[in-house]
Amino acid sequence: MALRGLSACARIILTDASRAAVGALQSDCLKCRHGAKRHLLSEDVVKLQDFQQKKIAVAHRVSGSKDYYFDTIHQKIEKNQLILKEELKILLHLCQTAEDVIMARDAIYRYHKENRNMAFGEFKFGPLFMRLCYELGLEELATTTLTDPALKGFFPDSTSFNIAIDMLFTKQCYESCLDVVGEMKKQGVPFNKDTFILAFATCYKLNTSKSYHICLTLLEEGQTKGNLIPRHAYCFATALALKQNDIERAQIFYSQIMSTDSRLCLNLRVLILAMKGSMKEAISALTTAQVSKTPVFVKKTEFSQEVVNELRKKSADGLWEGHVEQVLIQLEEAGQITKKTLDDFLCQTPSRKRRPLGILEQERNSRRTFKHLQSALLLE
Repeated sequence: MALRGLSACARIILTDASRAAVGALQSDCLKCRHGAKRHLLSEDVVKLQDFQQKKIAVAHRVSGSKDYYFDTIHQKIEKNQLILKEELKILLHLCQTAEDVIMARDAIYRYHKENRNMAFGEFKFGPLFMRLCYELGLEELATTTLTDPALKGFFPDSTSFNIAIDMLFTKQCYESCLDVVGEMKKQGVPFNKDTFILAFATCYKLNTSKSYHICLTLLEEGQTKGNLIPRHAYCFATALALKQNDIERAQIFYSQIMSTDSRLCLNLRVLILAMKGSMKEAISALTTAQVSKTPVFVKKTEFSQEVVNELRKKSADGLWEGHVEQVLIQLEEAGQITKKTLDDFLCQTPSRKRRPLGILEQERNSRRTFKHLQSALLLE
């Protein structure tokens, strides 16, 4: 008997529940004191939609009921029997509830006990389990599983840790984010560019002397090891330094950003100049970004009201007050001042990367006949 009930559920997952899994994060975000909560990993990393599509495929492929399959695995666990790789894969793809995930975690413990010395290149279950937790909103279960000493070595990849940190970040569990970062270092899992963004964003959100010290330490270690520190990570470090009123370090961090033509970077630059009292340079930056007769379809550089307020505050009753006010009025008339905060700019969810044209060209060929789709369709 095919998994009809599960197949139906899987179809719902891809439509309504997929929006619920990701959309629920967005709906709850209005409670955040800085506006909408956003995750910092793109779909290219989380791959939630791909995971849900695979769940549908597994539901159609596996014979027997879901309950029967879970009972079979449960008996194996009870009898201390070996759980095979493919069995665990299927089990993780069949999970629909928190109870299912707990059962799957028990199977992971059993599997890991028998496969501690996995060969290099072996299939990694970590990201799969984390995506399952991401889909069902089980960040606490994901974290306790990830940091359990009994499962050391089961999560050897940075992706598993990054997805867990991202889950915690959306729920504003920033201290727990740092715990996972610490566990990642403890286990010797290398940081990648997403890790640095998540770690620095967490430190920025906490905005304490301790989190600032952690950010500085991680940045220094990353630079010493020759790690790629992405622009977004430097932006978080710069913003945190400004929050800590460390303008000198903020300038140093900003100077290490290779390309500063983004909206976020321009706002950070003006904020740095305003806080250090460099009104002439700040006005020059604003004037350069000013547009008056730009077509509607051309994207204008926006400046946060938060940055504008700081500039007005620093120039008040000074030599440059009139000049600042003049350029700000012109920007307001051009629609280049937004109510969005610097935090909104920083915590914006990255869009999915565009696939190279070569891949698109390849997909014009039929996967079944390997002929060009147009000619293949004419033949069929």
